[in-house]
Amino acid sequence: MVKDRGTIILLVGIFCLFLAIVTSLADFILRRRSLRRQRSLIQSAMDGTFHAECFDESLFASVESKLAEYIAASEIQKRKAAAEQEKTKTLIADISHQTKTPLANILLYAELLKEEGAGDGGTIEMLEGQVKKLDFLIQSLVKLSRLETGILVLHPEKNEISVLLKEAEKQYTLGAQEKGLYLRVCSDQMQGVTACFDPKWTLEALGNLIDNAVKYTKEGGVTVSVRLYEFFVGIEVADTGIGIAEEEHAQVFGRFYRSTAVSDKQGVGIGLYLAREILRQQSGYIRLASEEGKGAVFSMYLPVS
Repeated sequence: MVKDRGTIILLVGIFCLFLAIVTSLADFILRRRSLRRQRSLIQSAMDGTFHAECFDESLFASVESKLAEYIAASEIQKRKAAAEQEKTKTLIADISHQTKTPLANILLYAELLKEEGAGDGGTIEMLEGQVKKLDFLIQSLVKLSRLETGILVLHPEKNEISVLLKEAEKQYTLGAQEKGLYLRVCSDQMQGVTACFDPKWTLEALGNLIDNAVKYTKEGGVTVSVRLYEFFVGIEVADTGIGIAEEEHAQVFGRFYRSTAVSDKQGVGIGLYLAREILRQQSGYIRLASEEGKGAVFSMYLPVS
């Protein structure tokens, strides 16, 4: 009797162990199948092939159902964002196109008035100056909008630093000379040095730094030099200008930020912001070192590869 009872207990134990193994195995299979379905669900969303009707809710656990709802909502938002981006792209293109002709015509009429000797010459020059300012503002805002909305895509690749520096020197030397300033660019020493950048838009960023340096410098001038690092090439734009107070260092890269110290100068406060965004989209960055009254050094870093 005792022996039979022991046998029964042993059999019950074996059966319980077998049941536990079967239950664990079934749970493992169900979990694995559920994870595979979730992975497939997420992958289809990443690939842009997700369709809510492709998934039978009865086959999923509650979490899978909620995940499907979330992805479906995300897809709707994605399509809405794409549609809004397309509208913005069209609007920006229209603004850029529609403003070019009127501004060009105003400048042409001002030039004709000047040649005919009609009116006050000083007034006509002021009119030309204001039109150029307006054109500069519109073009700056168009560039900024294209960059922020993703319409403008940069294409960084290996390029020579010396070519970039020479082009910047060519474009900004005259402006510096007109103010009685020097512009020194060490392009000759950089032959063969390369970095990964988009030539057109990196020149735009560097040009903004040089233009600001010339604009806010009364005596002396601007020096553009290069420092080589293991992973980056640093281009430094140093001036002998008014400098920037330490408490403003973080703010100067903000969109439309204008210091009270330069409120009388031409500008809209997006040059440094635009430069930072251009560098950021190329895995680069920008830094500032300056003291009030002691000039400023803006350094832009371009990845070597």
